[in-house]
Amino acid sequence: MTLTQPRHRAALLAATTLALAGLVPIATHAYGTVRAMGQNAEHARITRHALACDGLRAADDCFQSDTLDSLAGEEGSFGAVGAPDRGRGMLTSHAHCSAGDYLDVPGYPRSAAEAEASLTECRTQMMSNLDHAVLDAADLLDEDGDIRGSQIPSYIDCVYAGSEHGRAKCNVLAHLGLILHASQDFYSHSNWVDRPDSGLPVGAENPPGLGHSGRSPWLDLRNANPAFPAGLISGCFDNESFLGEERGCFYGDEGEHRVRHLNLAKDTGVIDPQIGAGTSERGALGENFRRSVEAAIEDSADKWATLRERLVATYGAENGGMMICAITRDNPTRDCD
Repeated sequence: MTLTQPRHRAALLAATTLALAGLVPIATHAYGTVRAMGQNAEHARITRHALACDGLRAADDCFQSDTLDSLAGEEGSFGAVGAPDRGRGMLTSHAHCSAGDYLDVPGYPRSAAEAEASLTECRTQMMSNLDHAVLDAADLLDEDGDIRGSQIPSYIDCVYAGSEHGRAKCNVLAHLGLILHASQDFYSHSNWVDRPDSGLPVGAENPPGLGHSGRSPWLDLRNANPAFPAGLISGCFDNESFLGEERGCFYGDEGEHRVRHLNLAKDTGVIDPQIGAGTSERGALGENFRRSVEAAIEDSADKWATLRERLVATYGAENGGMMICAITRDNPTRDCD
């Protein structure tokens, strides 16, 4: 939607300037990254539930503490997973699996095909980041298959801003973080897991839900072109929404609104020490928040498994295994044989 009011344009310009500088996170755009504005670092918590070394997971299935801090983020740090919630990433719908709205009612301004295209773009970006992570991993090893110490962060941490992050391990973690962020947001922003309010008519305020449990086969990046799930949608988030979701995504002469991000979002709620209640309207409905978090945790672990498989398939068992060790261990030059 094009902004027509000068004061709205000025407000959007000011908000966008701060956002691009990384000074203002948008609380409505994704699972939380910071511990403020109604968020409680949901992305970091989901990532830790999926990938922390808890004594039960095999060494290659999990990330040691310092590396996990870099990937998931910690107090005062967005980490690789949180990077899309700052700067230009906040304005990019495919980074968050948003903008996939559709409703089967007369006059709705988008088609089911357009909604599918928006969500498919999100999946395509995950595939692209997976490919880039595999390519960047090559720089972790020298020609003898030994880990290059210069490509492992030690005294200087990874910086997840822009397209270059300094060292091969940082680059791999950056791409993995983008994959995890998008896949986690898929479960928060789409209707894959949730159920609508059975006491209200289905519509823009109460969108249909698919009610699935667990991760979506459509997001399995092992498959190049899976069938799009019937009825899958996510919410609208346009320029006006940036200033407040109640302002955005209108259409028609009667001022009707599209299925908004806020009508489907299950972004915020209690995750630690146990998954509890959601605090968004859709998340607080039934078990919607719990179901979205459980699916996001399962899928996050599977995304790392997919990258491991690709590394071994591309570079062979020995070199691929060494790369996996370098990515997951805090001191791989010492600990990886």
